[in-house]
Amino acid sequence: MQPLHTPTSDLTNDSTGQSWKIKLLYDGECPLCLREVNFLQRKDAGRDLVAFVDIADPGYRAEGNGGVSFEAAMGRIHAVLPDDTVIKNVEVFRQVYTVLGIGWLYAPTKWPVLGWLIDNVYDFWADRRLAWTGRPSLEELVTQRHDLLHDGSSQQCVSEGKGSNRCRVDS
Repeated sequence: MQPLHTPTSDLTNDSTGQSWKIKLLYDGECPLCLREVNFLQRKDAGRDLVAFVDIADPGYRAEGNGGVSFEAAMGRIHAVLPDDTVIKNVEVFRQVYTVLGIGWLYAPTKWPVLGWLIDNVYDFWADRRLAWTGRPSLEELVTQRHDLLHDGSSQQCVSEGKGSNRCRVDS
């Protein structure tokens, strides 16, 4: 199952039609991240409480996503609340799980000692996530994205199914 995503800010979020309670910015090219997103989508069960935004999509922009840059989002998990408040790190999981009615799973991470431990484990993981999942470094990804979006070469994007778009740059 490919995760659904919206790379830009075209998600309904006004006083009359707001459907999401939290917008989760995730890396759609990270296999472990996708497992978590797929799990969360199943828990959301079509209620649209969580808006899933793939930061790896060429259409991702900071505007409409709390001002969170590609680089920042790729370095640490972020989410945006309806009032445009940006949260990051383990707090994202706490709030997403709470919105989905399973906050009890992350409730122990609020305890002082356990919370400190989980925060540090997440930091350790986030610092190594790209290498551990066989990806280029953050600096390389930022450079590749910049080149893709700004170099003026021809860009060829293909859809690999629902929620999966990949682009190739021909120089």
